[in-house]
Amino acid sequence: MKHLSLAAIALAFAATAAANQSTEPDREKQKEEENAARTTQQNLQASLDRMRIIGTSEDARRLSGTNAVVDPQQMEVEQQTDINQLLKTVPGVYIREEDGEGLRPNIGIRAAAGGRSSKVTLLEDGVMIAPAPYSNPAAYYFPQAFQMHAVEVLKGAPLLRYGPQTTGGVINLVTTPIPLENSGRIVTTLGENSEHNTHAWVGGREGDFGWLVDTVYRNSDGFKDIDRSNRDAGFDIQSYMLKFGWTGERQSLMAKAQYSEETSNETYLGLTDADFERDPNRRYGLSEIDQMNNDHQGFSLAWDLDLSNQVTLSALAYYNEFARDWFKGSFGSLIDAANAGDEQALAILHGELDAAGLDYKHNNREYESYGLELGIDASLGDHRLQLGARDHSDRMDRFQPVEVYDQVNGSLVFQDTIAPTGSNNRLEGADAFSFWALDQWQVTPDVKLDLALRYEDADTFRRQFGTTDRSTDPARRSSSASEWLPGASMTWDFTDHYQLLAGVHRGFAPLSGGATENDEPETSVNYELGLRHFRDDLFVELVGFLSDFENQAEVCSNANPCSNGATSGSFVTGEAVVKGVEFQLGNEWRAGGLTIPLSFNYTYSNAEISENNPVTGVSDGDELADIPEHLFSLRLGLEHVSGWDNHFVAKYMDETCIQVGCNNADEPFDRTESLFVVDWISRYAVTDAMTAFVKVTNLLDRQVIISRLPDGARPNKPRTGMVGVDYKF
Repeated sequence: MKHLSLAAIALAFAATAAANQSTEPDREKQKEEENAARTTQQNLQASLDRMRIIGTSEDARRLSGTNAVVDPQQMEVEQQTDINQLLKTVPGVYIREEDGEGLRPNIGIRAAAGGRSSKVTLLEDGVMIAPAPYSNPAAYYFPQAFQMHAVEVLKGAPLLRYGPQTTGGVINLVTTPIPLENSGRIVTTLGENSEHNTHAWVGGREGDFGWLVDTVYRNSDGFKDIDRSNRDAGFDIQSYMLKFGWTGERQSLMAKAQYSEETSNETYLGLTDADFERDPNRRYGLSEIDQMNNDHQGFSLAWDLDLSNQVTLSALAYYNEFARDWFKGSFGSLIDAANAGDEQALAILHGELDAAGLDYKHNNREYESYGLELGIDASLGDHRLQLGARDHSDRMDRFQPVEVYDQVNGSLVFQDTIAPTGSNNRLEGADAFSFWALDQWQVTPDVKLDLALRYEDADTFRRQFGTTDRSTDPARRSSSASEWLPGASMTWDFTDHYQLLAGVHRGFAPLSGGATENDEPETSVNYELGLRHFRDDLFVELVGFLSDFENQAEVCSNANPCSNGATSGSFVTGEAVVKGVEFQLGNEWRAGGLTIPLSFNYTYSNAEISENNPVTGVSDGDELADIPEHLFSLRLGLEHVSGWDNHFVAKYMDETCIQVGCNNADEPFDRTESLFVVDWISRYAVTDAMTAFVKVTNLLDRQVIISRLPDGARPNKPRTGMVGVDYKF
């Protein structure tokens, strides 16, 4: 028995050893696969972080500076094609609508007014996207909101990491990331005015390589009717994007290519106030032939190398081209005359009186921008250091012939073409160098101090030609500006549920391509002080802000004429102060099978000239243009376990001045009107992969004069319904 027991024990031991030998390689292999998957996940997250400047909405609530993220969940629920409507839910952001569709946004942040979004820094995946960010920052190109994964808004001292505009804030549009596994998504909608929108993407990974194909197609007949015309007031837009990524053990590459094109029958011509009152969705026949055609292509390559667990090197190269021809007339003088009671001007607008010599300009411009960024990110104990530099150049080529028409019996008859010379035939550009240094210092477990320093050095030029072939020596302008821009911000968690935040930084807006050596860039000192409260799902934030301008200036363009009437260059108003309060509250309640998320935002702003300026004629107390006094938004959801969700989004924007000092002038046409709208979205999860939804924008069908620039009164979009399907695979 003893020998049998020993034999049994020996056999059992041998069997166990054999089993261990057979499973050990499997375990090692499994461990290697898990480590490889973990490394890939980390590298993918690093690539996604490279696209972002804030992170998640939770990150935004903890970082220094007052930040906001329109997160993927809000993007999925609202399915917005109009970036204006998304940003209206962010505190401190001012929107001046223009066409009702959001094709060419006018976005301002705090003390940076919204004219053609030229006073904010616009990024896509961390790359500047304004056509010419230094010399011609007016955003005649804007990516499709329908194609975005998230939208980030960064305010306060941390924005000094980015630039060149550093006064109000930074907007970063985050595109669809490369997925972790092979997958895709299609969202398509059909709506009134023959509107159709489709966003589709597919992507995946194979080993260390990832890929994504993303496309958007949109078209609509528009919501306006053109007098005596069969042409619609709609648009046709296409956008395509490719991404390729590689993630190694310690480094990664991300390549991105984008192409888009747009044809839109858009105009600058609005209505007289009397005609607006009768039918806000009317368009005069004089605008029948107005049309925008543009195309954009962009390329970027980002590289990251982890020298160690604490130190990362990065490089970013980018190149963008944008070409546009906005063929349109400019008839603001007729609108002004008709509003003043001129019956002949009104008859011309109505097509009842013949008119000769009507100019329609090919606002034809080509833009180019390119640059290289290098950076290093190092974690050293309680400090995270970021150092970086960027070399950037941008160019604008303006060649704008004018076509002359007569209005005969209400129809437009072509007469002649005027070749472009002078202001219609010029080159502009800028060469700039930037440097930044940031130190995120965890002083104690409860106190975090962020120090920032940015340096901007930019040279601009203009060459204006007197002959069409540019054979003669051009008239020349040039300018140079350099500024050191320091900033500091801090957060102090003085209890588990309360956080104090504060910051100060120097703001800067570079000179445009038409500036001269005697011009000075816009500069300011910007402050913020606030309190945050966190408790479970409840978040409350109250922040006061103040911007003290040494040299406030308006950027002049046809789309956004300055207060002195200029349509190019800048109008310096001098010393000014913009101050206000931002408040936001978010919470989520649960009752049985119902979840009720709520988000409320409010902004109060006071924007005034702070010292008399005899040169420009502005006076202490004059209101600045494009900054409304009151803004608020409310987002309320009713989400049921059955898969049927309903969401309501309410937005209010106060009236605004269209030029400096409208509060001190008795002029009935120098303000827009206040607007309150409510959107409703109802979604039902048909399956785990497919959701059907109905959406009604402007549920109350309220239309007001939301814009008076550049040529007459124009409305927001009327009540519009659509149905859609969201399918993931």
